Amino acid sequence: MAWAPRAVAAVLAVVSPALVIAGVVILAGLPSEWTLPTLATPLRAAGLTFPVFAAFLIWHRPRLRLAWLMAAGGLGGGLFEFGQATMLAAAAGGELMLAGALKLPTVIGWAIATLTLEMLLPLYSPDSRLPSRRWRVVVWLGAVSIAVETLRQFVRPDPPYQGYPLPAVIPNPLQIPALAPYDTAIWAVAWAGILVTLPLAALSLLVRFRRADPVVRRQIGWPLFMFAGYIVLMLVGIAAPGLTWLSIVWAGLIPVSLVVSVMRYRLYGIDTVISRTFVAAGLLAVVGGVYFGVAALSSLLVSGYDQIAGVVSALLTGAFFQPLRRTLQRAADRLLYGPVGDPRVLAERLIREMRQGDPAQALASVVGVLREGLAVQGVAVEVTGAEPVVSLAATRSGQVGERPREVPLVWHGERVGRLLVGPPAARRFPVAHDERVLATLVPYAADVAHAVRMAADLQRSRERILAAREEERRRLRRDLHDGLGQTLSGLAMIVNIARINLKASPETADGLLNELRTGMDAVTGDLQQLVYGLRPPALDELGLAAAVHALAGPDDPVTELRTEGDLTDLPAAVEVAVYRIAQEALTNVRRHARARRVVIELRREADAVRLVIADDGVGLPPGRRSGVGLVSMRERTAELGGLCLVTGEPGRGTTVEVRLPAPAPHPGSATHAGSAPHPSSSSHPGSSSHPGSSANPASPARPRALRP
Repeated sequence: MAWAPRAVAAVLAVVSPALVIAGVVILAGLPSEWTLPTLATPLRAAGLTFPVFAAFLIWHRPRLRLAWLMAAGGLGGGLFEFGQATMLAAAAGGELMLAGALKLPTVIGWAIATLTLEMLLPLYSPDSRLPSRRWRVVVWLGAVSIAVETLRQFVRPDPPYQGYPLPAVIPNPLQIPALAPYDTAIWAVAWAGILVTLPLAALSLLVRFRRADPVVRRQIGWPLFMFAGYIVLMLVGIAAPGLTWLSIVWAGLIPVSLVVSVMRYRLYGIDTVISRTFVAAGLLAVVGGVYFGVAALSSLLVSGYDQIAGVVSALLTGAFFQPLRRTLQRAADRLLYGPVGDPRVLAERLIREMRQGDPAQALASVVGVLREGLAVQGVAVEVTGAEPVVSLAATRSGQVGERPREVPLVWHGERVGRLLVGPPAARRFPVAHDERVLATLVPYAADVAHAVRMAADLQRSRERILAAREEERRRLRRDLHDGLGQTLSGLAMIVNIARINLKASPETADGLLNELRTGMDAVTGDLQQLVYGLRPPALDELGLAAAVHALAGPDDPVTELRTEGDLTDLPAAVEVAVYRIAQEALTNVRRHARARRVVIELRREADAVRLVIADDGVGLPPGRRSGVGLVSMRERTAELGGLCLVTGEPGRGTTVEVRLPAPAPHPGSATHAGSAPHPSSSSHPGSSSHPGSSANPASPARPRALRP
């Protein structure tokens, strides 16, 4: 029945730790002379943790042999701890024969724990199967060696009292004195088999790891790392008995790794653990060596100045820490992933390939390097435009799958596209340092995506300029032909009729001349409309500074204009661009900002004109999208090779900053045609009232009607 193994596992999960705790309590009450120097062993940690995690595995998979090995090993550890404690307690109470009898279950507990946890568990991890049939030899070698050592412990003669660690020799009730001459040889043979089996069992994990696919490698990585660490710490404890507690604590963590491995729960960090352990151990060793070495050398050279030695040691240690950490991290990356996993090498390769082609080719290089560096089945980069948000370019390498990981590409705070990362591909070791690779390469991908976007925006801007120019020509042709041309033809007919009736009917001729006068006023208005469409007349009548200030209407926020430098000799295209951008910016302030004050700065620099329009309104909302007005300002700026920045935070107003190239004229050159100087262009203090010639940007000021 399914509940029976779960019940047994639950009982073991309670009994084994209880035996360990009871043993610890009994040992704490022993007299000091009956306390062994090495009572704490890894079997104590095994008895506490292995049965608990084994019960968890059995609850989910009752037939998992690996879990039953863990439970048996934990029970053996608990039996060893409890048997050893009761044996010493009986001996301390004078019951030496009872103590000798209690020594037998202690040996049985040691044999069970050693065979299951240190030999069979690595051989059967993580899928409860041996790597191959040939490994059965290792199983039999370990079992026979443990059996021989257990049998030797059962029948070995009592040792001599001289050199015995306890006040009295605990007798062996099953001893065979005739085996005394052979005891040492039997011990050597048994432990030779045990010491050969232990590394072979750990080696089985490495063999299984080399032959496995990426998923199984992640499973094997955890127990391989934990068992290897246990062996290292056990050797450290033998060399330095004061550090034995490290192997004890480590042994208690081994079942955790086995549960993670068997359940395949978040197996994506073992290489990160190994990498960081390698880096931490290297830092600890090198920094400790540098610190103590410099401290010792300083103490010898400057005897009596311990503080100086400490300061020098700390300074040198701090100076070497960060370069050493980077070096060790690169070494760990190369060790685990090979040269392809080193983010620095990938970045250098990506830079070389980016320099050899146009943005489209660089985008393909980014995709290829990212796919190789991340070792995934596919990578795609999609570049999006600012307005409208549409896909401008897409480059793909391999298949990203139905649910790829999406990484935004951000260039100077503005999202320019996205990176799609597919599922992992077959590789030497699954890469868990993807975040380091992405952190290194994504900025380059964002730069390339921005370059592709700018190239697309430039091409689109050229197309719009060409289309706008042709549309303007078509409009002018239509207006001249259908409007002004037809009107002039009608006026010519009126002149002819008036000439005919001039002598015969002066009254009729006078009416026709009045009609001709009205028609000429209409022609003047049409000409004004055509001229304004080509260039705002306020620029010629008022100058650039006054024309910009005149854009603010009487009901608008208080507007302050600040000018600096000579604005009278600007190129016509720059004047028109500054005027139109200011017009659009003030229109946006009027419609959306709800501002009370606007400051306009117009400054002539050595080789450029700078326009800044700042308001104290509601600012830009989060996640905003550029509207037609902002796109128009940017395009006008881009046409002249300038820079347009629109910044602002919610509740803190908006600032539009435009910089347009405008080289200063050579000395003695004539003033640029079409830009008349304005006597008051140096400063326009803020005021809520505006000149009468000011007009709304939607209907700008026009000059007086021309009179014939």
